[in-house]
Amino acid sequence: MRARILGVGRAVPEKVLTNHDLEKLVDTDDEWIRTRTGIVERHVLGPDENCSDLVARAGAEAIARAGLTPDAIDALIVATATPDTVFPATAAWAQPKLGLRNVPVFDLSAACSGWLYGYIVADGLICAGTSKHVLVVGAEALSRALNWEDRNTCVLFGDGAGATVIGPNGDPRSGLLAHTWGADGRLTELLYQPAGGTRMQASEETVAKKLHSIHMAGNDVYKHAVRAMQQGVEEVMAKTGASVDDIDLFIPHQANIRIMTAAADRAGLPPEKLYVTIHKYGNISAASIPISLADAEEEGRLKKGDLVLTAAFGAGFTWAAALFRW
Repeated sequence: MRARILGVGRAVPEKVLTNHDLEKLVDTDDEWIRTRTGIVERHVLGPDENCSDLVARAGAEAIARAGLTPDAIDALIVATATPDTVFPATAAWAQPKLGLRNVPVFDLSAACSGWLYGYIVADGLICAGTSKHVLVVGAEALSRALNWEDRNTCVLFGDGAGATVIGPNGDPRSGLLAHTWGADGRLTELLYQPAGGTRMQASEETVAKKLHSIHMAGNDVYKHAVRAMQQGVEEVMAKTGASVDDIDLFIPHQANIRIMTAAADRAGLPPEKLYVTIHKYGNISAASIPISLADAEEEGRLKKGDLVLTAAFGAGFTWAAALFRW
């Protein structure tokens, strides 16, 4: 038995922050951001919104689109690097908002690779017979972890959630066909949030030095990201024997248009097979692939039977890739 995606949903805050808005905050401009990242705008949380609110909205939409009710969900996995609280899990805050019964709920922290990690875990639960329907949500509130004086990072990220209901599939030709995942913890300091955990507790000094915001070594991240995504794509295609011609759509993590096009080029995929949403959402970490799936389905770019290739990399340094039939 293979597990497949039965329904998708997305949620983004109403507030939109454009490149022109950022020109008023830091020393940057629209052309610089667009040419280097591909981003035009991003959505950011309002003062009364939390990550779990996005989880609940996206999750409810995915459940409805799967033709199910909350009672049918056996487990909730929330992939996030920006939880409502360190504990309990964001999934726990979202559970009553979704109307889920007393099922296991937990967060999964793999940064931008989080949704793919969650899909792989859900596949294992379903194939083992432990669960029948698992709600996997990638959700981020990255605007709450930014230094708005750092032009190298504050222009990159946005907020949002993408949800998928994963369920059993009796057709061996569809569902999750192959995956690969891994991590290299030696690279943690290339992309991380220094303070707020037990390594560096909150203090006046950590706040003053803005150590509760994202710190990134951009050039090093770029090199490792392209390599990791290329390796992941090659591995899943080798596992299935799929060729470039077989792929209907390539949906990579939407981190940077240059990373995405480089990964597609190295895999030999033509530009028309690369699906891009970074221009309207920015980098939304674990939410980028599931939100892209929801958009692609809505636009008619995803049809039943399509072969979809996905790949991601993230802080940790984590990576994952998967090949599945829609």
